[in-house]
Amino acid sequence: MRSDRSTSAPPGLKIAAAGGLLFLHLPIMLIFLYAFTTEEKSYQFPPPGLTLQWFAVTWNRPDVWEALSLSVRVASIATAIALVLGTLCAAAVSQTRFFGRETISLLVILPIALPGIITGIALRSAFSMADIPFSIWTIVLGHATFCVVVVYNNAVARFRRVSGSLVEASMDLGANGLQTFRHVILPNISTALLAGGMLAFALSFDEVIVTTFTGGQQSTLPIWMLQELIRPRQRPVTNVVAMVVVLVTFLPILAAYYLTRDGDQIAGSGK
Repeated sequence: MRSDRSTSAPPGLKIAAAGGLLFLHLPIMLIFLYAFTTEEKSYQFPPPGLTLQWFAVTWNRPDVWEALSLSVRVASIATAIALVLGTLCAAAVSQTRFFGRETISLLVILPIALPGIITGIALRSAFSMADIPFSIWTIVLGHATFCVVVVYNNAVARFRRVSGSLVEASMDLGANGLQTFRHVILPNISTALLAGGMLAFALSFDEVIVTTFTGGQQSTLPIWMLQELIRPRQRPVTNVVAMVVVLVTFLPILAAYYLTRDGDQIAGSGK
């Protein structure tokens, strides 16, 4: 006999879930709050007053714009590199069989499993041994090491859900490899690539540890924030910038979630 009663979580479980969410997000809420405080030098709770003046101050700070511009350029280039390399690696691992395939897959995802300080030290040592001067390109290479992993993980999962009959049908109809990829495979993996690219951009945009070792004297936005916290001039400006970082990284992650949440169906499985 079917019961019409809806199941509900126990009150204790609801309280625990609410407490967990509060623990995770309360610090972020405080950052947003202190972006509007009238106090410049210290943190007081509750804030003595609220103001919008720090948004105008932040807007007129050239060092903020320089750091933001560098972060956007680095994240964009690193994401583009990751989309190409990650997609090619995913296609090779998921669509073909060869000796050492699983080893290569492990090596591709290894950089994101390593502590960032290990990756940073290794890259800095390699750049120094090769006499490569630190520039935007050394930062891009450092970020690409883990951005490739993000794209690869999204792409390889979607490749494995694409039915092989679609590729076989395309070949039977006379399409070459490039045409098959463009008209059959790419439409089926496009959302996964878009989601992977968004996640890669968000990770690159707020990366600190690897950038510290590969950036030299250049400061991306997270590095600028770290320096401002160590030697504060106007604390609320740092909080305003932190709000921007939260929004810039949250929106791509949210979009990536909605793009991939229905990706469990195998394309072409019913054909």
